[in-house]
Amino acid sequence: MFQLAAPGSRQVLMRVLGAPRKNYPMALRDIFKFRDSPESETSKPFLEHLEDLRWTIVKMAVTLGVAMIACFAFRSTLVRVMQAPLRDVGSQIGTLKALGITDSIVISFHLAFYAGIVLSFPLLLYFLVEFVLPALTAVEKRFLFPAIGVSFALFLLGVFVCYFWLLPKTILFFFHDTENLGWAPTWTVQQYYSFVTRFTLGFGLAFELPVVVLALVRFGLITYKFMARTRPYAVVLIFILATIITPTPDILTLIALALPMCLLYESCIWIAWLMERRRLKQIAG
Repeated sequence: MFQLAAPGSRQVLMRVLGAPRKNYPMALRDIFKFRDSPESETSKPFLEHLEDLRWTIVKMAVTLGVAMIACFAFRSTLVRVMQAPLRDVGSQIGTLKALGITDSIVISFHLAFYAGIVLSFPLLLYFLVEFVLPALTAVEKRFLFPAIGVSFALFLLGVFVCYFWLLPKTILFFFHDTENLGWAPTWTVQQYYSFVTRFTLGFGLAFELPVVVLALVRFGLITYKFMARTRPYAVVLIFILATIITPTPDILTLIALALPMCLLYESCIWIAWLMERRRLKQIAG
């Protein structure tokens, strides 16, 4: 019923349809390629990549463990630092209550873990960069280490802003709000440290938004026009992220975390516009 085409007619059909079949994979690669390959890219077996990833995880775990041990040795100092925002409340709050028998050890380990992350943050970033560095182009490598420095500086800035400015005001607000309802504020150690650590570190991570966005802009994955066009969706995503990060479900804490992130996103749009304008001037010149 069906007949195979003759060899000559097959060649004519291939000419009509376009390029030879052997060129199709190259065309697909050109479609899905969004950046040039690294100059020093070398093919490695999959198991070698897994081995590199394993050693990266081991080095990060050891670094974090050493930082945790160092912070645990100074847990009394950490406790005084964490309870410093209570000075605005004064003696009205009384002493924090430890309800569990093992609270002194468990909470000390939690504090050492979070403090260890802050202390070892540059080394953890370095080990991550060491793992992904061979897969980057020369242009990406040139901007990577400055981005790490800016990222760590913004993280510390977010932590300090939250600790010295926002956290004392937030604690004082909730203390007075509890008193206005006729209740006696009796805070436990576990609740207080959980609130302080998650709120402070969440604020520090929120300040990483400009680095992430500008890195995507620099690598050509998004543009300032795209960011401006999708601003309403970004605001919704920021509030969802703030809801996940905030340690309490109240709306004031949510706004206190989401509003700076929205302002940082807006600043990223203007910085991306300046970067695009500078790049166009360089091309024109």
